[in-house]
Amino acid sequence: MTAAEQAVALAMDEVDVWNGVREAVHTNQYPDARLRTRLLRERDPVLLRRVGRLLDRPELVGDDLRPIRVSALAPFTIGSFTDLLRAYLVGAGLAPTLQVAQYGSFDLALATGEFPVHQPDLVVLLLDESVFLPTVWSPADVDDLTEQVQRRLDDFCSAVTTSAADATAPVVLHTVPLPAEVRDSFIAARDRAVVAGCWHRLNATLLDLSRRHPRVLAVDLVGALADTPFAVRDDRLHRYGDLPYSDGALSCLAREVRRVAQASTGSSRKVLALDLDNTLWGGVVGEVGAEGVTLGGLYPGNAYRQVQRAAQRLREQGVVLVLTSKNDTAVATDAMMSHPEMLLRPDAFSYRAVNWSSKAENLRAAAAHLGLSTAATVFLDDSPFERGQVSGSLPEVAVLPADGDPARLVRTLLEPGWFDTLDLTETDRRRPELYRGRAERSTFSTGFGSSQDYLRALGIHLAVEPANRYTAARVAQLAARTNQFNLTGVRFDQPATTAMAADPGYLVAACAVTDRFGDEGVVGAVWVCRGAPTWEVLNLVLSCRVLGRGVELAIVGWLVRQARLAGAAAVEGRYTPTAKNGAARDFWTRAGFTAVTAELYRLDLRGADDPTPDWISTEEPQQHG
Repeated sequence: MTAAEQAVALAMDEVDVWNGVREAVHTNQYPDARLRTRLLRERDPVLLRRVGRLLDRPELVGDDLRPIRVSALAPFTIGSFTDLLRAYLVGAGLAPTLQVAQYGSFDLALATGEFPVHQPDLVVLLLDESVFLPTVWSPADVDDLTEQVQRRLDDFCSAVTTSAADATAPVVLHTVPLPAEVRDSFIAARDRAVVAGCWHRLNATLLDLSRRHPRVLAVDLVGALADTPFAVRDDRLHRYGDLPYSDGALSCLAREVRRVAQASTGSSRKVLALDLDNTLWGGVVGEVGAEGVTLGGLYPGNAYRQVQRAAQRLREQGVVLVLTSKNDTAVATDAMMSHPEMLLRPDAFSYRAVNWSSKAENLRAAAAHLGLSTAATVFLDDSPFERGQVSGSLPEVAVLPADGDPARLVRTLLEPGWFDTLDLTETDRRRPELYRGRAERSTFSTGFGSSQDYLRALGIHLAVEPANRYTAARVAQLAARTNQFNLTGVRFDQPATTAMAADPGYLVAACAVTDRFGDEGVVGAVWVCRGAPTWEVLNLVLSCRVLGRGVELAIVGWLVRQARLAGAAAVEGRYTPTAKNGAARDFWTRAGFTAVTAELYRLDLRGADDPTPDWISTEEPQQHG
């Protein structure tokens, strides 16, 4: 088989999803990364339900999947929801354990906060109109109905916030469609408008819970349903089995919950790699020249301009853009610089590879240059050959088709929610510039006699300060997303981080780094139990963006000084091996600690040396303790 035939054969569009999953399950394996990516784009609820049922086997293994425990509660029959959610969670690279509360236990479970999974990572509340509508109501008195709905909504919100306050995991709920039979029971047009307005306010209140309570996350099921071809309800199944939602509606909900799970576990992508020809503009610039490409104006030029707009908006939220195009550099650059409708100029990309190398080689080089894994990349290209070649060489890359009708390009790019995050931090917004600075450091590194000389020339400065309401979200995000330098694998979320930061028995610190090329922002965090006489490091994480500069040793140096000031006699830390943190295996011994057990390390503070490298200056915070 030629390389071209092999590449085409590997193209995901030709992969039989069902057979692929069956073959993987037959060997007790989760589907591979390429098949999971394809699964994530699947919209057929029948196939997803079958796949989800097939994946419901505890013996399945997959080294690169992150475990997640999900608890689901509903005041009605949950139907195929768990199978659909399982399929999507596996597609997102998660190994789910799903359990559903017993039928009829919704109110009690919500009131007591006792969910069917012990210490879940996510709690999902499925809702329908029965939660908010009284059993008996009259369309002749619309004001009475809206008042009853408001009272029930208030009671529900109170129960949710109380339960969420005691929960250890985020609670996910969703907006609720107004059933047609309720709306159409009103023969007066004004009353129908009043009821619809009441229901819109109900859903707005549910969505607002995300803002009002840190443990609650609301997804807009009503909005998602408006953009799908599926009927919300099968009346017969509703009457027969108390199942208010069709498989199509439940697949929409499962997809939205998957996006929250993906964001909360730090499994989202960071890099968007884009082709030029027939992706960011129509036509081949090498054949038609800059003035001949289709961009802007009427269709299809407006479609290409819109995909550039979408990529630009992603960049504004921290997505790192990479350009990979098979073109002559001068021709492509001229078009990008001179075309009046071009939105993404060359400086919008943190890495550009306009050459005749394979796209897989370029993506691999881009990841190495940026200091990120290729698994963080989404690749959009019109060529089936290029997509197949990338899928075959880098199965962990999410590959998206840009061929076909360009009017669908934006939907193809945005709909799966590849880059979702729970909260947008200042570091997210600045990420493209931060990674461009990394590239500048790489260029600057040549010509030094030793790596220490280079590091001293960088002028690295570490600023450590207690986590506060402005940095807690970023600290929690680092815990969720950091894998390589995550000493224990424990991922303290934002509510837990905030609670510990406010507790005098703990210390949570955010660590920011600057050097001659700019401000890296908050790149590290440490969670410490300040016991007496020993301080215990519960976890320490550091972004891979600054690994190799000794920053982790400077953080421990700062921590040792803080412990001494507080009168502690020793500091203890743990290293718990995970599938991805091998790079941190010898960290504690490099910092001068002595192994007590296989995972526990200790530093007696009396006479201990400061491990801070001499090329890093540190800004000392206010004294703790």
